[in-house]
Amino acid sequence: MLLYLCVLSLSLTLGGCSWMPFFGDDDKEVEEIETSEQKLYRDAQRLLRSGNYSQAIGTLETLEARFPFGRYAEQAQLELIYARYMSFDLEGAIAAAERFIRLHPQHSNIDYAFYIKGLSSFGMNDGIMDRLFETDGSKRDMAPVRAAYADFAQLLARYPESPYVPDTRQRMIHLRNTLARSELAVADYYMRRSAFVAAANRARFILENYPQAEATPEALVVLVEANYKLGLEDEANNALRVLALNYPNYPAFDEDGNLILAERIRNRDRSWTNVMTLGLLDRPDVPPPIRIKHPDGFVPPEVPPQPEEEKPKRKGWFSWLPFVG
Repeated sequence: MLLYLCVLSLSLTLGGCSWMPFFGDDDKEVEEIETSEQKLYRDAQRLLRSGNYSQAIGTLETLEARFPFGRYAEQAQLELIYARYMSFDLEGAIAAAERFIRLHPQHSNIDYAFYIKGLSSFGMNDGIMDRLFETDGSKRDMAPVRAAYADFAQLLARYPESPYVPDTRQRMIHLRNTLARSELAVADYYMRRSAFVAAANRARFILENYPQAEATPEALVVLVEANYKLGLEDEANNALRVLALNYPNYPAFDEDGNLILAERIRNRDRSWTNVMTLGLLDRPDVPPPIRIKHPDGFVPPEVPPQPEEEKPKRKGWFSWLPFVG
């Protein structure tokens, strides 16, 4: 019996010694993994702070791939959106933002993903020349503008208390004006080709979808003229009333409150000589302006003269020195 107890005690002692290194190695491996994850995240932060966004993208992607369920996985996905946007990879930023929104719909910083997604769509309509020179954005493709407007609208609707709301509102005003001007250009195109029904529909679309846009008075004018050409006097007068009441100082009103509109010249009325010379030769006969009398005899109020702004006095060269008053 004593021999049996000694053998059993010896086996338990040896077994315990054999397991001790296993647990020690496991703890060491866990420590190395945590150290490696933290190192990757610190490297990514350093690259982002230094503006090296291309390498930061690679580091963040490596961090997410190696530790998809780690403590920095969600933050790496969020910072990947920022890094792609700052590196002008706008399509990549949109894809990364959509992925983050799909994977983390309840994240506390999901409003940031919507905001960067809208900024990326907002910037996709600008080329290199547009960044150097101020151009009219309403004459380009409106698909990115509509996408940005929709993204910003979701941000305002879902997260009205977001810190990005003030900037988002200002950008939406700009986008709304751009979209309205684009629709107005299409309406003018239809008017020049005597497609008055299509022009009226475009004008109504502006009034219904982009209220208070800068193009609103011009859209009302198109609606008045198109209905007038179609023989729809009641509709033309209704649009004219709205124009007179909301924009009494519109420059096409005369002193009697009548709307004076210049007749549009259709492209098919121009000869090839006139087109090739950019309108210098063989000019078509221009019909007299349309005079639409206001049905209520409305007389727009006179615009009071605006005081002239005092121009700042120019300083001499020596006045910029710190010791000269």
